Amino acid sequence: MTTKLSLIAAGILAVAALAALPQVQVRAQAQTQQPQPQPAKAQQGQVEKPKTAAPKAEEPDDDPVSIEAITRDPHIPVMGNPNGDLTIVEYFDYRCPYCKKVNPVLNKVVKDDGHIRLVFKDWPIFGGVSIYAARLALATKYQNKYGEAHDALISATGALTEAGVQEILTKAGIDLARAQRDLATHSKDIDALLARNHQQAQVLEFQGTPAFIIGKYRVPGALDEKNFKLAIADSRKASKTKPDTRK
Repeated sequence: MTTKLSLIAAGILAVAALAALPQVQVRAQAQTQQPQPQPAKAQQGQVEKPKTAAPKAEEPDDDPVSIEAITRDPHIPVMGNPNGDLTIVEYFDYRCPYCKKVNPVLNKVVKDDGHIRLVFKDWPIFGGVSIYAARLALATKYQNKYGEAHDALISATGALTEAGVQEILTKAGIDLARAQRDLATHSKDIDALLARNHQQAQVLEFQGTPAFIIGKYRVPGALDEKNFKLAIADSRKASKTKPDTRK
């Protein structure tokens, strides 16, 4: 099985910085989870439908949908190899079953490669508890625990509740009281980050989660290990780069 790369069409072409991003297409259909309808009254920062107008993001960068903003947002911790030659960005929701299914596959690919920067973009398209989990997880970065929080929440089984999120994070070694204080203190920055993520996902024309940027290509759905590696190889070939040996 081989990947087929084709230029993406209208919509994204209106954004110059993203116009060159092609889409990775694989013969095996990529899997995404579509958001479910949400109640009329949304919580703060809630994304009810992926195609509604995105909240205005308060981003220091003049262009929140630039390649730089998508791959190197300074407010998002970097997993994998921070000095890697290739960046993978994942747009995800903690209640998305396909996000949970692909997570161990993605982690294995990143670990085996050793030269990939991994950036997780919280995109809580299911609203409600998804937004609560995303906001609280992002608050854990102020105690340098975002990686642990993300791993615990994305690996959780069963239906998430706010109490369940708190219990999961506590068991993962998170100082919950501090996370809640940091969320209150930095709520404006966290909500602005979620707004940027949503705006980017819309411009990239993603219809559900998970969705990825792999180097210079966009992948609207989950891949298996073989196709992740093919997409990575194609992206490196397109960029004419070799794996960085730094770690």
